[in-house]
Amino acid sequence: MSQISTESDQIEEIVGGEFEREPIPQSKLKSWKSFLGMYAGEHAAGTEFMIGPLFLTAGVSAFDLIVGLIIGNLLAVLSWRFLTAEIAVKNRLTLYFQLEKICGKKLVTGYNLANGILFCFLAGSMITVSATAVGIPFDMEMPKLTDTMPNGATWVIIVIAIGAVISLIASKGYDTVSKAANWMSPIIVVAFLACGIVALNQLGVKNFSDFWNIWGEGSEPFPGQLKYTFWHVVIWSWFANAAMHVGMSDLSVFRFAKKASSGWTTAAGMYVGHYMAWIAAALLYAVYLKSPEALAFLNNGEAPPVAPGPLAHNAIGVFGIIAVVLAGWTTANPTIYRAGLAFQAIIPKVSTFWVTIIAGTIATIAGLFPAFAMKLLGFVALYGFILAPFGAIIVFEHFFHKKAGIIKNYAGKANISFNGAVFWAWAISFGIFYFISLQFDVFLSFVTLPAWLLCGALFLIFSKMWQKKS
Repeated sequence: MSQISTESDQIEEIVGGEFEREPIPQSKLKSWKSFLGMYAGEHAAGTEFMIGPLFLTAGVSAFDLIVGLIIGNLLAVLSWRFLTAEIAVKNRLTLYFQLEKICGKKLVTGYNLANGILFCFLAGSMITVSATAVGIPFDMEMPKLTDTMPNGATWVIIVIAIGAVISLIASKGYDTVSKAANWMSPIIVVAFLACGIVALNQLGVKNFSDFWNIWGEGSEPFPGQLKYTFWHVVIWSWFANAAMHVGMSDLSVFRFAKKASSGWTTAAGMYVGHYMAWIAAALLYAVYLKSPEALAFLNNGEAPPVAPGPLAHNAIGVFGIIAVVLAGWTTANPTIYRAGLAFQAIIPKVSTFWVTIIAGTIATIAGLFPAFAMKLLGFVALYGFILAPFGAIIVFEHFFHKKAGIIKNYAGKANISFNGAVFWAWAISFGIFYFISLQFDVFLSFVTLPAWLLCGALFLIFSKMWQKKS
């Protein structure tokens, strides 16, 4: 993700807050090299320290994890290349302005609210990640995998302190956020690689067969966790960034690309962060599972805690603590910054400083509750499921508006603030497939693609009906 992930501060360095309501001029376009390092750094962050171990708690097999991630990440790259980048270089508009032209200002306000709140929850989970590292010198009790509530005063104090610092830095604006992350990202990538190498040594891995046998044929999931099969891994890793690619959030990034082929650079993020970093983090947890402490949990029928701080500290010492703090920071900081911007679109009279502080406060409160981090796989699936169908509106209009006989960018041309075709297409597709997920216990990521397709198709049908009436 990952940063399920969200767009990073490095992305903001490219977009620079310019041309929000007009196409990008030719003089400002960037080559593929401008995107390569950015995506590699963006997707090796705090979320990776949580997601890797959580795959192990889901009982994945070696084949499910290693091959499933290859395929799922490839599907994500293809989505960026042939949908997001393709549309971005044709229109060269931000997601928000593109949606405004299709949906109307009032409907986009609802999208911004949902986006901002989900950003805050994601940032909160990353504050939780950093807290597991900061708490080590204080001998803090680490949250268990099944914990939902704060587990003590030390935890509360550390989370509030981290949240306050991150919120204040984010409130200083993009320049401060960007400078902080530009030097942190390379350190984090090196730390993930070092953690993986050390963990392999601790596990006694001498060849590929030993490496494969770490996961073997898989296992039963830990108490309270969902069992992941091959298809769970493939579909989840594809849609971990659903809001960014099929949800079209990265239109804001690739509108600066000279060619749609720049979309291939997302492979750097998928296979450095969502492959190497996830597996490295899983190896750290595999080492921990062999410890007497973890075995005691398992013998008692409890799930051993997933605490990134102690896991990294066990592998690479103090550098591991620093890496986990920075990894949580580099995700939470720009995420709070973006949540503030989303809220400011709703309450424009409030200054950027105060909307960011509001976002940081919500994120810090969320960080007090370990459930957001411990259930990150499920949260990321929900995040994509909610936001991705809005991207289908853009995709289906772009590729099929002529065949469907509808007016492109209808809300902007008809000067309407609420396009009912968009709202009902999203509401019906969301309602049907969320009901299916709950009623029949279907993994949420499995219904993201059907919901996306139905939303796009309904949008064309409803637009055709209502535009004729108008």
